[in-house]
Amino acid sequence: MATRRERIISLLEERDYSPSELARTLGLRGKGSVKTVLEDLKAIQRIVKREGKVLLIKPAECRRCGFVFRPEIKIPTKCPRCRSEWIEEPRFKIEAK
Repeated sequence: MATRRERIISLLEERDYSPSELARTLGLRGKGSVKTVLEDLKAIQRIVKREGKVLLIKPAECRRCGFVFRPEIKIPTKCPRCRSEWIEEPRFKIEAK
């Protein structure tokens, strides 16, 4: 049976996912499930780099004013421009270089 990180890698090679979607797809429950996925994504970024692939990040975006955050492996809590908490999560996908 594949490890959780191996399953995440195989899912991200098929299409893009947000951290919440990955947690639901993997059957993770509880408050820390998205945090666990984010920690795994940081490790996966290093793993796929060694394999000659790249973890693409579509940055988080404010749904209220459209502010686009930096592409990083985290989920912002507030928009720096309008202070809204209505944030679209970043999306991740793995592709060959």
